[in-house]
Amino acid sequence: MPFAVTPRITLGDDEISFSFLRSSGAGGQNVQKVESAVQLRFPAATSPSLPERVRERLLHLAGRRLTNGGEIVITAQRHRTQLRNREDALERLFEMIREAATPPPPPRRPTKPTKGSKERRLTAKGVRSGIKQGRARIREE
Repeated sequence: MPFAVTPRITLGDDEISFSFLRSSGAGGQNVQKVESAVQLRFPAATSPSLPERVRERLLHLAGRRLTNGGEIVITAQRHRTQLRNREDALERLFEMIREAATPPPPPRRPTKPTKGSKERRLTAKGVRSGIKQGRARIREE
């Protein structure tokens, strides 16, 4: 069954692969015998489901989760069950793709300060200056 990430982006089942491994950390006897951690692999560089602009931003966002072959590797081991870790890994991948799919913010247009804001700033500076001059020692002449 395909995964709908955004209204325009859908990933196929064959694009995402899972492998299972033992979780690290505390957990008693259960941790040594149950493979509850999930490692998700998604070939972002060669995926036909991603538009070019989204692919470029996704590869940039992936950071150290990106392999030399252009695969994104996400390891999930927060939960005790394999199913919940699998869902967690998928959700983390989808969130990364959604972030890459959001359009960049519009460029900032530089503005100048208003005449009123300049006057308020200078008035405040004068008031502050007066306060500080009032703290100075009085010189006797």
